[in-house]
Amino acid sequence: MFDNLSPKTRRWGAIVVAVAALAWLGFNPDMLFEDPEQTTAPQSRQIDNSRTGNSAITGVENGFDFYVLALSWSPSFCASQNRTTGMQCGGKRFFSFVVHGLWPQFEKGWPSYCDENTAKVSDRLTRSMLDIMPAYGLIQQQWRKHGTCTGLDQQSYFAKLRQAYEKIRFPVQYRLNDGYKMVSPQEVERAFQTENPGIPSDAIAVTCDKRRLREVRICFSKSLGFRSCQQVDRNSCRKQKVVLPPVRGT
Repeated sequence: MFDNLSPKTRRWGAIVVAVAALAWLGFNPDMLFEDPEQTTAPQSRQIDNSRTGNSAITGVENGFDFYVLALSWSPSFCASQNRTTGMQCGGKRFFSFVVHGLWPQFEKGWPSYCDENTAKVSDRLTRSMLDIMPAYGLIQQQWRKHGTCTGLDQQSYFAKLRQAYEKIRFPVQYRLNDGYKMVSPQEVERAFQTENPGIPSDAIAVTCDKRRLREVRICFSKSLGFRSCQQVDRNSCRKQKVVLPPVRGT
């Protein structure tokens, strides 16, 4: 069908197809490269500090304003990706909220990929995080994209991540969820605030896709106290109700 087209016409056709593909992805290049274990990220501008020559590992948490602890509802991830295998989605699928990442943030935007030459996270450290981040690729990708922008080394970054996770008390109705539920994002936020009374209303955001609850994001200061984060809060899910898929394990 296309045999009679000139090489120039074919090249322009390829360019048009590529542009259309990017438009379909919402002009978010990260969707092409994100680790497939998790793909959601705050809707904000990204700043790549690796291009400015900033040193990533200084031992001092500088160059950003605060942290976001992103907690992914694992059953939603498995359902959205149609996954039934692997540590996170295979077997009894007993994971409820798991850590997507601990993200350094600016008041507007966030730094990312601050050290292009960073070392791979060691197998020993990776295995130590699998109870709350049940995917090898996710752990590697979160270090490359976010951990390298904190000023901390790998051990310190993942220790900080675990400290933030352990500060959160999870509402029991979600930890033991064994059936499909319809919940409102506001209901989920209030449940977390009830269990964690220090969380301000503008320090927590629930995100969703077209129909499922995806994540709960909670903002922390560098010393891991709860703190307000208006931009994160503004990106909360606006739906009245979303589906909360069940945790299938016992």
